[in-house]
Amino acid sequence: MLWYKAWLETRLRFFIGLGLLLFMACGVTFEYRAVQQLMPLARSMQNDGSMLGRVIQQAVAIESTYRGFVWYQWFRQNLSQTWMLFALIIGTGGLSPHRGALFTLSMPVSRARLVGVRAGTGLGELFVLALVPSMFLPLVALIGNQHYAMGDAIVHALCVFFGGSAVFGLTVLFSTEFGDAWTPAILSGVVITVLGLMEFVPPLEPYGLFHTMAAESYFRGDGLPWAGLAGSAVAAALLLYAAAHNLRRRDL
Repeated sequence: MLWYKAWLETRLRFFIGLGLLLFMACGVTFEYRAVQQLMPLARSMQNDGSMLGRVIQQAVAIESTYRGFVWYQWFRQNLSQTWMLFALIIGTGGLSPHRGALFTLSMPVSRARLVGVRAGTGLGELFVLALVPSMFLPLVALIGNQHYAMGDAIVHALCVFFGGSAVFGLTVLFSTEFGDAWTPAILSGVVITVLGLMEFVPPLEPYGLFHTMAAESYFRGDGLPWAGLAGSAVAAALLLYAAAHNLRRRDL
C-alpha cells in the first residue's frame, strides 16, 4: 500500500517529465542538422581571448561531430538540467507532518520505512527519466542517418542519475521539515546553484555536480568520474538517513 500510495502521489510529475524528455530527445537529431548549417559561420569567428570566446570555440569544436553534439547538448545541458528540475519536483511533499501527510504518518510503520518507500519510488522514477530518453537517442539518430552508441547513452544516463542523486536526497530531507512543496524545491535549488559555482574553481571542477553528471571525462576517453559519482551516492544515502531521523525526532 505504501508503494502504491507513493506512486499515486508522484506519477503525474513522472509522466510529465518522461513525456517532456522524450520530446526533447526526438529533437536532438533535427537540431544537429540545423547547427551543422551554421558551423562554417561559427568556425570563422575569431577567438578574442575572452572567456566567452573560448567557450564558443570549444563548443564549436565539440559539436562538429554527432557524438560531440549529443554529449554537449543532451547530456551536458538538456538532460542534466531537466532531470535536476524533476528531481526537485518529485522529491518534494508527502513527508512533512505540518500539512498533507498526516494519514501517511499515522500508519503503523516505521519512519525509516516511510522515507525508504518514498525515496525508492522517487529514485526509481528518476532512474527511468534518465535512462529511457537517453536510450531513445540511438534510435532517433537513425532517422537522420547518424549513429550513436547505445553503450555510451546508458553510461551517460547512469552518470546523470547517480551524479544527481544527492539533490533528490536533499529535497526529501527539506520535505520532512517544511509543509509546502515550494520551500524544499527552492532551498535545494539554492544549494544546486552554489554547487554549480564549483565548476569555475579549477581544483574543484572534477568534483562539481554538473561536471560529474555530464561525465566529461568519459566523453573524452579518460574514464568515469568515480570520485564525484561515489561522493554523490554517499551524500544521497546520508541525506535520506537524516530525513528518516528528522521524522523520528518529530514524534518524540
